[in-house]
Amino acid sequence: MDAKPDHCFEREVLVRFAHCDPAGIVFFPQYLVLFNGLVEDWFNDGLGIGYAHFVGERRCGLPIVKLDCEFKAPSRMGERLMLSLSVSRVGNSSITLQLRASAGGELRVLSTQVLVTTSLDSNKAIAIPEDLRRLL
Repeated sequence: MDAKPDHCFEREVLVRFAHCDPAGIVFFPQYLVLFNGLVEDWFNDGLGIGYAHFVGERRCGLPIVKLDCEFKAPSRMGERLMLSLSVSRVGNSSITLQLRASAGGELRVLSTQVLVTTSLDSNKAIAIPEDLRRLL
């Protein structure tokens, strides 16, 4: 699970003061905020599906229904993290993602997330929309 996939979407982010706790390291829930931003960037820039349109106008949600995180090493303010995302499984309504945060070639966090496509009107799972499925 540590090997980086061949095909992934990547973004570099700066660790900011707001990400850190009093110990001066990234407070662990902030990685989820960073990874959520990466998912939005992946939709917008990697898939070409506007995330705001997908959620706002199309009324599709992508809640996390399963989450696993391994924290390998701390990250500090001022460091630049390379965030990466790859798809490891596509189901009827679920998408399993592998997300990584690393700096200087050192893995800091490894996360597996299962997202489910939902209707924001009914709050129930729906099949992955065909335009999205084709891009996965």
